[in-house]
Amino acid sequence: MLHTELEVLDKIRSLTPFEAKLDDGSLTIRVSEYQPYIATAIHHGHNLRGELKEKCALTEEERYFEEDPFTGNFISSLPIILQGEDSRYEYDLNRDPSNCIYDDAWGKNVWLEPLTVEERAVTHEKHNRYYRILKCLIETLEKEFGLCLLYDIHSYNYQRIDEKTPTFNVGTKQVNCRRWRKEIDVMLEGLNSIELPNLEVTALENDVFKGMGYQAAFIKDNFKNTLILPIEVKKVFMNEEGGEAYPLVIEKLKESMKTVITEHAAFTITKRTKAKGLTGNDLLASNLSKEVLKLDRQLYRIARGINTLSYINPTNLKQEKRRFLSKPHSYQPQFTYRQLDLDPYKFREQLYRLPVEGIRDADVQKMYRKVIDQLAVRIDLLCSIGTDEFLYNSLRYYGQPDERDIANAKFILHACEYKEQQPATITANEAIEAFKEAAKEYDIPCKVVSSKQLIARAMVSGKTIKVNPNSRFTQGDLDALIHHELGVHLVTSVNAERQPLKILQLGLPGNTHTQEGLAILCEHLSGSFPLHRLKTLALRVVAVEMMVNGDTFNACFNSLKHEYGISNDEAFTVTARVYRGGGFTKDFLYLRGLKDAIQAYKNEDLTSLFIGKTGFEFKPLLDELIERGILKQPDYLPKALEIDADIDPVMEFMLNSIR
Repeated sequence: MLHTELEVLDKIRSLTPFEAKLDDGSLTIRVSEYQPYIATAIHHGHNLRGELKEKCALTEEERYFEEDPFTGNFISSLPIILQGEDSRYEYDLNRDPSNCIYDDAWGKNVWLEPLTVEERAVTHEKHNRYYRILKCLIETLEKEFGLCLLYDIHSYNYQRIDEKTPTFNVGTKQVNCRRWRKEIDVMLEGLNSIELPNLEVTALENDVFKGMGYQAAFIKDNFKNTLILPIEVKKVFMNEEGGEAYPLVIEKLKESMKTVITEHAAFTITKRTKAKGLTGNDLLASNLSKEVLKLDRQLYRIARGINTLSYINPTNLKQEKRRFLSKPHSYQPQFTYRQLDLDPYKFREQLYRLPVEGIRDADVQKMYRKVIDQLAVRIDLLCSIGTDEFLYNSLRYYGQPDERDIANAKFILHACEYKEQQPATITANEAIEAFKEAAKEYDIPCKVVSSKQLIARAMVSGKTIKVNPNSRFTQGDLDALIHHELGVHLVTSVNAERQPLKILQLGLPGNTHTQEGLAILCEHLSGSFPLHRLKTLALRVVAVEMMVNGDTFNACFNSLKHEYGISNDEAFTVTARVYRGGGFTKDFLYLRGLKDAIQAYKNEDLTSLFIGKTGFEFKPLLDELIERGILKQPDYLPKALEIDADIDPVMEFMLNSIR
């Protein structure tokens, strides 16, 4: 939205959040929340007004070479930003008003003919307008918070410099270093900690640049309680000569600058004011932009209702099981599957048209990009059901067991049963009633139904718990399933519906690994996790490894039955789960997920992982978004986390031994 200077100043003085571009297009200003720090990218822009373009002696490429493209991207996650949209060749905001218009620069004449008095006056007014707005903003922040920080972001060309130069240069010649020494050192430490793909990162003070620009001089001359840190970023994020961007480096810089700047601001504000215990998360906006919410809903409309297992579970499982068990050495099951009822090409096209680039927060943007990529791979998986390509796509989506997974499985399978297993006397109908009673205890409205299409004994789909009518249960089995299916899978489904982001209903990358790990952890914490159940998880790893290595369904079935002494029914179930679709590698993630869930349970609070279909990888971001008030704490948590159960010491030892 275009604003006049007066409108911008009025909003700042009244502490009204806003986003605007000045009516002449020269400046973008965004205040999503008033915090005592500002980030600027005054040389980000490339615009040159029409009458000056005709007089400019430089090509677009020559101008672009000396501008600071993408510096606005680096600070887009932050709550208050000022981003110059005009080329520094029209006026340089980092030079004083009397010298802000170049006649020549970097050894080249800028203009084909001298600018008129009127043209210079318009240009000078743009320069003055920026500093009037900046002055008003800093005065407002100093009055409100007692101090202000300004992170002045630039970039520099390095290939013309013979000496080795730093990735980041902090210029402090116009900063009172005696007063701000600790803050300068903390910034250098933060910048030195940044990791960029295939690049060595260094940060130095006053190396290639001393911080002698006009913006720093303006702060020094006008404000006693504002620290400005001019930061030059080496143009390792683009082809300096050709101008092509390196998106992976830009993305990493965007993420890293968010972290470094917010943590530096939190340190400084805590040190210099009465605020105590601030973190970087406290200094980020506490609301989501309209762009995020709109994209989130668009993505949900596209991807909701795609239930992977409903397509991958064979429609003729019961018949093929009967045929196979009559000839287990020669018959290869011929599974059939539900037809895919969506257009995969249209689906992918819709996914990749979503305007993810409009999400300013670096970590939130990265999360949505990963979800979209994962959904595209999931469609590839579903399109290839029953073909040779299915295994390849399953490996892309779920991965495969590594040496550690296989070693853990074999370690578990060497353990001897030390308790006599109870007879499975509880019927499916009785199990359905038990699930209904448990749902009442949680006070979660849901359906519990019988379903003949399951390979598993029970599963959750949306807010429905499905029970296999052909299954029978021991009391321990049933208790474990209730904590697993209802206590985790249903709980996270219901919690996800109550969050402002629908992406948590669709599932974050790694949610299978995380959900199953947490669910089995809850079985253990409830005291309903016997050795034979742990061995089943290990057998799944063995079966996936055999399938990936090219063993047939028959070979896998017979190996599980004869080498590990399990029943025909169990051997068929484990094998069918893995060979369905053409090679479904998902099942190795149960044991790996359990291992990772145990580790997380020992070391941190798991609460944020239950707000929806989350992933271990995203826990820091989920914690951040909850801390910022953007996401809500979960309404429901697994009851297993509250139970003081009598944990079997043998099982405790076994679980602590897997690595």
